[in-house]
Amino acid sequence: MLNNTEILKVAEIVSQEKGIEQDIVMEALEESFEIIGKSKYGMDNNIKAVIDRFTGNIALSHIKDVVETIDPVLQANQILLDHAKKYDENVEIGGQVHIPLPAVNFGRVTANMARQVIYSRVREAEKRRQFNDFKDRVGEILSGIVKRIEFNNIIVDLGKAEGFLRKDELIPRENFKTGDRIRAYFFDIKEESKGHQIFLSRTHPQFMAKLFVQEVPEIYEGQIEILSVARDPGSRGKITVRANDKSIDPVGACVGMRGSRVQAIVNELQGEKIDIVNWSELKSLFVQRAISPAQVAKVNEFEDSNRVEIVLPEDQLSIAIGRRGQNVKLASILTGLEIDILTEKEDADRRQEEFKQVTALFAEKLDLEDMIAQLLAVEGYNSIEKIVNATVNDIEKIEGFDNELATEIYARATQFMENEKAELEKLIQESSLDDYLKNIKELDNKMLSTLIDNKILTRQDLADLATDELVGKEGILQKRVEKNIAEKIIMDAREIYLNS
Repeated sequence: MLNNTEILKVAEIVSQEKGIEQDIVMEALEESFEIIGKSKYGMDNNIKAVIDRFTGNIALSHIKDVVETIDPVLQANQILLDHAKKYDENVEIGGQVHIPLPAVNFGRVTANMARQVIYSRVREAEKRRQFNDFKDRVGEILSGIVKRIEFNNIIVDLGKAEGFLRKDELIPRENFKTGDRIRAYFFDIKEESKGHQIFLSRTHPQFMAKLFVQEVPEIYEGQIEILSVARDPGSRGKITVRANDKSIDPVGACVGMRGSRVQAIVNELQGEKIDIVNWSELKSLFVQRAISPAQVAKVNEFEDSNRVEIVLPEDQLSIAIGRRGQNVKLASILTGLEIDILTEKEDADRRQEEFKQVTALFAEKLDLEDMIAQLLAVEGYNSIEKIVNATVNDIEKIEGFDNELATEIYARATQFMENEKAELEKLIQESSLDDYLKNIKELDNKMLSTLIDNKILTRQDLADLATDELVGKEGILQKRVEKNIAEKIIMDAREIYLNS
């Protein structure tokens, strides 16, 4: 049996070798002595072992509950009050007493049992330490050696732990073999009963971003900031950067002398083409840069909308869209905008058609002459609502208009809107549209009337729709509601309907 000094020495050596607290090793030793004590005095007995952290002395005791009446089933760990007072004169019913036991010697079987307990506890502590060491490193690039490959998934030796790199987290067409050094983005860690699992990725957008942090000192030092990243792994990536120091060219700094910095990243990403985009607070300019290398003629923005239209020459259409829509998809992710692409001819044809429709609307609904209706449309008044939102003075500024004409046009537009509002309210009131739809704040009366026309009258009708059916190009409301808002409206309707 180990003597007191040897116990402390073993705890110290194991602690240093495994990198865990010495007290955890001591607790494992105590647990092993408790197993030895139970093998000697009975497995049902509540045996407690305590090792003095300074001397190494072992105190073995039997813990018993102080009771008024002994329970035949639990009697092994129970003691009457009178008897308990011999060990602790201050103990009361409901308390516990520690009855000292003589030390026991190791037998071969009990020694093996104790050894297993120590190994088990040390392994658990080692796993916990590794988990704590790595959990704060999520979001970093880790470097390791390919340890083995299982069903095209890669197990990476990270030194004190292993990382798991699924085959779908590998860049297409790249191959690694056992012994290769590999870098990957650490995006998640999960603690499981058998230990923890570290998940790695080489396709994650942040892998590219972190490579820029490593290669570009200005980013690492905070002089340049990465705002967004979009990737089609192994093919093309886009990254938005902004200089916090106006004297720095963020794109030039990321490219490096003769492209040295960006080329190092391209090589790591297996030849992935990278577009470095300089951020702009002007939405139109930012989108033009993001859709590069296509040359944009103009950008149409929409108020209170997350959508833009890009107008470009015919020969730039395929460049803007990219192979299988890659370029416009990445630009949309990068900017956070829904991007529609039109050629200059399509834009001109559409505007001509809209001009005709608006002119006809003004002529019919406001009873205006074609020439006056056309002048209003030319000046950007594309709806009766826009006329009402203007002032008489604004309308009077149109060439050829005077105050009398402007006042009359404004009066007719205002009257039309009031009549339309009353008609819509009457239509909604007389319809079988349920209150749930009426109370959706994102839907105005015009939208509700459109739903009525399309027989969408209940929350179940709404819940049955796909997002594109509601707000797609050919949808019921077309693009009068943002896609993300439409998704929420439909999901809320489904949830409420299913729970009702």
